[in-house]
Amino acid sequence: MNLRGRNKVSAEFSMSSMTDIVFLLLVFFLLTSPAITPDALDLILPKAKGKTSNVQKASVSITKDGAYYVDKERVSEYSIESELKKTLAGQEEPTIILRAEEGVPIEDAVFVMDIANRNNFKVVLAVRPN
Repeated sequence: MNLRGRNKVSAEFSMSSMTDIVFLLLVFFLLTSPAITPDALDLILPKAKGKTSNVQKASVSITKDGAYYVDKERVSEYSIESELKKTLAGQEEPTIILRAEEGVPIEDAVFVMDIANRNNFKVVLAVRPN
């Protein structure tokens, strides 16, 4: 009977250690997740299944109001291409993270994708995980 009591105690200690580790990992991921996209605006993105790339060279954000941002700097529709060329100059694989807020007309996203196509930039569409 004494042996059973020891096993129960050791099982409780091992579970508390596991709980501590899980809690520490949760805190770690909560603290580091904002650091993944530091130059991103706070937009409500459309949902989708799948993964996005963590490689970020330049971020183009489009709001519901039709405002365009390159990284966090607001730009006019006509100066997006020149801003992207400056930002991505000298990059080996120039990549744009396209962040179109939920409800943005598809024409606005296609406009940015057309700029990327003309300049041989890769485009990654940012979405919320489903």
